[in-house]
Amino acid sequence: MIECQKMTQDTLADAYSLLTNFLSQDEYYLDSSAAYGDSGNAALFDALKLFLDHPEHGFVWLAYDHEVVVGVCLVNLAISTSIGAIVARLDDFYVATGKHRRGIGTAMLDALRAELDQADVRRIDTSVHMLNDGGRRFYQKNGFLLLNEERLSRVL
Repeated sequence: MIECQKMTQDTLADAYSLLTNFLSQDEYYLDSSAAYGDSGNAALFDALKLFLDHPEHGFVWLAYDHEVVVGVCLVNLAISTSIGAIVARLDDFYVATGKHRRGIGTAMLDALRAELDQADVRRIDTSVHMLNDGGRRFYQKNGFLLLNEERLSRVL
């Protein structure tokens, strides 16, 4: 059974481990990493600490299968003018290598929806690399709609 929770100081190493794998191996992330201003593992660790120090900005969502971490995603909170409420933005959604197609991602999203509903968050946004057909199908299967937009980035 998949159990999900927000990252804590005690589970920071689990999040760091999975995200290190994702950021160093995912072909779609690597294709865009220069535009994101990827600054390596030190920046990842700093980001995870920021989530712990500033929970009002979001959190890291972890999935465990029998106490083994198998999934992670970043949940950033923002204000939406179109819905007039707080919304969540998912980034770096990752299920561990060898654990795909077992329902872990869907279980993560289901538990996350319940968590966000309790916090009165009204929408979940995410993005998928233009060539990542599998990721797009996963999100659409889980109720996400295409926006006919393209995400852009500028490092400051």
